[in-house]
Amino acid sequence: MPKRCVLCLSLLLAACGPSETAGPPTLRWYVFKEPSGAFAQAAQRCSAASQGRYTIALSDLPADADQQREQLVRRLAAGDTDLDLIGMDVIWTAEFAEAGWILAWPPALAGQVVDGRIKGPVASATYRGQLWAAPFTTNIQLLWYRTDRVGDPPATWDTLIQRAEGIGDGGRIEIQGERYEGLTVFFVSLLASAGGSVLDAGGRAPSLAPEPTRQALALMKRLANSPAADPALDTSREDHTRLAFERGHSAFMVNYSYVWPSARANAPAVAEHMGWARWPRVDPQRPSRVAIGGLNLGVAAHSRHPQLAFAAATCLVSVENQRLAARLGGLPPTTAALYDDPELRRTFPFAEVLRATLEDAVQRPQSPVYSDISLAIGRTLHPLRDIDPERDVERLRRAVGRALRSEGLL
Repeated sequence: MPKRCVLCLSLLLAACGPSETAGPPTLRWYVFKEPSGAFAQAAQRCSAASQGRYTIALSDLPADADQQREQLVRRLAAGDTDLDLIGMDVIWTAEFAEAGWILAWPPALAGQVVDGRIKGPVASATYRGQLWAAPFTTNIQLLWYRTDRVGDPPATWDTLIQRAEGIGDGGRIEIQGERYEGLTVFFVSLLASAGGSVLDAGGRAPSLAPEPTRQALALMKRLANSPAADPALDTSREDHTRLAFERGHSAFMVNYSYVWPSARANAPAVAEHMGWARWPRVDPQRPSRVAIGGLNLGVAAHSRHPQLAFAAATCLVSVENQRLAARLGGLPPTTAALYDDPELRRTFPFAEVLRATLEDAVQRPQSPVYSDISLAIGRTLHPLRDIDPERDVERLRRAVGRALRSEGLL
């Protein structure tokens, strides 16, 4: 046989052969590249604990959630069998479940991964009464402030804006105002705190009741046009607001818990005077309700080893691995009892405020077309300074209605 044909035959046989080397199956965990190494250590722990049943290998996704989703959707829609475990943003549950890209959790295992969990993270992993992912880490925004400039933290947004304007130089308020997911989080949190919601109870039609929606929009406009607003508000994301606060120009910031270890490491003089409180109220008579974030673990529908993937996910979201992710990565746990853990309280001295806020957390719209809904909100409300609270209530309702009907937003 000619050498060229031998080479072709060899390549063909190699392509048709097994994709994994001899030994335990390798489960691919697609998740964002967590910089502290907490996820990698959790994967090593669970691989060892499986006693040779499987090995977990991480496949890194980008840090940006939109880019993560884009890469995952391409693979999942193509039926890629390389995906076993998926690190899922809490807003993907309905979309991935409805598309048939993830497997529902078997009832026996579902009980293990929701036992003792805070209700907000569990709700984020649930769609139409069924659990589709295991709650792993969670997150929610707090109000961060300079204790040397503010004193007691303001309880309402009205008071916060008044105080910031009274401080003058050094009294800026840092929020996320760019046209991206952070703006949607800000609006949903204000709306829920005013007693409203984006969708109705069935999740199939816009709600956006006029009065709470008008309240939320009026606050966004007022804040954007306040002298206390950051001049870069229109392009501000979480990291921009973190950096601005660390530079010392600001008195207030709404952001996630990662800003605490960041300030201690990068701006100790600021961290020395850094306080925290629950998100301010919109309505003085209602507690604030903030949109929840975090990471859930799903099992890919086309996994070659679904039973092993469920077992591995159950291990990865264990209390010990949640503690590891909190200690190394600053990622808040989903298990309620951990907020009383002395080690976690050293990592998160604001643990009690964090837990109380999580207990009252609100979900972003749980819809298979959530990405379109978020786009509709961002396109209608950006830039914040141009919001017209009277006009934009109806504009927003129409935009969300079009999104629900998939009537081309791009």
